[in-house]
Amino acid sequence: MQYKIAEIKDIEGVLKLHAKYQIDTIKEEDKKDGFVTTAFTKEELTQLIEQEKGLFIAVEGDEVLAYVMAASWAFWSRWKMFAYMIDALPKLSYHGTQLSVENSYQYGPICIDKRVRGTSVLHNIFSFSKAEMSKSYPILVTFVNKQNPRSFAAHSRKLGLEVIHEFKFNDNHYWELVCYT
Repeated sequence: MQYKIAEIKDIEGVLKLHAKYQIDTIKEEDKKDGFVTTAFTKEELTQLIEQEKGLFIAVEGDEVLAYVMAASWAFWSRWKMFAYMIDALPKLSYHGTQLSVENSYQYGPICIDKRVRGTSVLHNIFSFSKAEMSKSYPILVTFVNKQNPRSFAAHSRKLGLEVIHEFKFNDNHYWELVCYT
């Protein structure tokens, strides 16, 4: 398994993996095993790669088996959910540090093919993305839908992220989690 920053040529593989686990296309019986909620276009992923260098992938041969998206709050601000989170940042702190768009970034979504779940892929891609993002930001911020307990367990128990806030947006309930990079 190779972990790397995605290139434009990797977009098709990312979108193929994403479609398997996106909430609008995933099978109902598979939702209990985790899902991603936001849909992305080729143009948005191109911007994520070219402007942010924030798309990290795990590949085996030519197949993308996992991805992590991570970017500045400016990148994410076009989506209402993230604009809401940006507005709340000044009210939140982590171990005495007030969160801001300057000292934190939005991590996620993350998607891992179920064929490699339960292996070292989660830890490895998370560590790789966090190391790359630590060059610009000391704090990682993310959220998990309370309807996605598998993702919450992975991020809180396996990766050690801490809940600093719970919030409601568009009739969904979320945990907001953070860690130092």
